[in-house]
Amino acid sequence: MLERALKLFGTLGFGPAAATKPGSRRAAAGVRQAVAEYDAGLLWSALLLLTLGLIMVYSSSIAMAEASRFTGNRANYFLLRHLLFLFIGLVAAMMVFQVPMRLWQRAAPYLFIGGVLALILVLLPGLGREVNGARRWLFFGFMNLQPSEFMKLAAVLYAADYTVRKAALMHSFRRGLLPMLGVMLVVGWLLLREPDFGAFVVITSIAMGILFLGGMNGKWFAGLMVMLAFGFAALVLTSPYRMQRIFGFMDPWSDPFGKGYQLSHALIAFGRGEFLGVGLGASVEKLEYLPEAHTDFLLAVIAEELGLAGVTLVIVLFTWLVLRAFAIGRQAVNLERPFSALVAQGVGIWLGVQAFINMGVNMGVLPTKGLTLPLMSFGGSGILANCIAIAILLRIDWEGRQMARGQAV
Repeated sequence: MLERALKLFGTLGFGPAAATKPGSRRAAAGVRQAVAEYDAGLLWSALLLLTLGLIMVYSSSIAMAEASRFTGNRANYFLLRHLLFLFIGLVAAMMVFQVPMRLWQRAAPYLFIGGVLALILVLLPGLGREVNGARRWLFFGFMNLQPSEFMKLAAVLYAADYTVRKAALMHSFRRGLLPMLGVMLVVGWLLLREPDFGAFVVITSIAMGILFLGGMNGKWFAGLMVMLAFGFAALVLTSPYRMQRIFGFMDPWSDPFGKGYQLSHALIAFGRGEFLGVGLGASVEKLEYLPEAHTDFLLAVIAEELGLAGVTLVIVLFTWLVLRAFAIGRQAVNLERPFSALVAQGVGIWLGVQAFINMGVNMGVLPTKGLTLPLMSFGGSGILANCIAIAILLRIDWEGRQMARGQAV
């Protein structure tokens, strides 16, 4: 039966049997070339994270959706919205993949200015939407847009473009570093006004990482890191609610029904999961014990239902995705495409830092921060921005492969 199937595929022009036909070697070479058009490892790791995220968002949100009047007591409320976000994100990704990197470089300053304007609009009364004491969203019909998510992408593009344009001045503080520092301080001030300290940390990491990779003076970089450490410490010490989060992080069990509530229940979820978990859908902590189970603390539900095996899978997928981003950046460096290289590495820094912070918060090794797990947590803005970032990575890789074959892009 297998031989017959192979012969049938051969008559249709596929499979090993096709190799006996005239011109089959050329066809086989075309197939191999088509397979090498994109980075399959990057694509599949991103798709697996999106799929696992969809499953776990549904699992973690059922109880809350059934008990809420806001959702109409529909158990599948968050599932359907997440599916819609995924559809929009994947369509946007396919469109973005068609855009050459040279156009992204030209548009980078304008996208950054647009992101800053959006951050300003969020703070204006009547335009920005406030939830749980934070004003981070702009309401557009069926969904809320969170400008800080798109500001991360704009920061990647702008920092890469700035570093390429100022490459000869990267060793000068006044002409190379100071302008970028001033711009980042404005963005940081706007984010802290919302407040969105988590996005501020991620965007700062993106800008610093790209400047360092772009050749910034090592002494200036070390000095900036020390200054940022003191700045972050000052922001925590001068903010009562941030101090409460620090105290809750240091000893969540001292006040398990107050400042340590989220972390204590996240740790309980990790403890219950053990090695293989209690089973998909069998989490107890998602039954309105663990706040934000479908967004910030999705990993805790994964740990409880899928155990150490599920958490390890998520960590491996994110690690592979970040490694592929840096590998694509290295390929762009070899092809003398500095902007594309810095964008690829900037996306890797963005997704890696945000995933690391979210995982650290869920595991109790970092203070609680309002950051979602990229590509997985519920949230339209985050999913859309992440899908666009992956599409840009794939475009950089595709252009590199075309140039390696001697083709114009």
